[in-house]
Amino acid sequence: MTTDSPLHWHVPSYRSGKNDACVEVALAPTVAVRDTKDRAAATARVSAAAWAAFIGAATTRRLGDPTGVV
Repeated sequence: MTTDSPLHWHVPSYRSGKNDACVEVALAPTVAVRDTKDRAAATARVSAAAWAAFIGAATTRRLGDPTGVV
């Protein structure tokens, strides 16, 4: 996707170890998500409502796994 201005990526504020699987998030008309370790790879884009639902499910561990890990 081409944009007029570059996205401002937010990195995680908490990491539990050096081999963490982390993502970066950028807020635009949609929410863009990319892998911190492979920034050149594809970027996923979801609506703000979908992102909010995902974050809500992740923080309350409603993603199917009792540990909260997807």
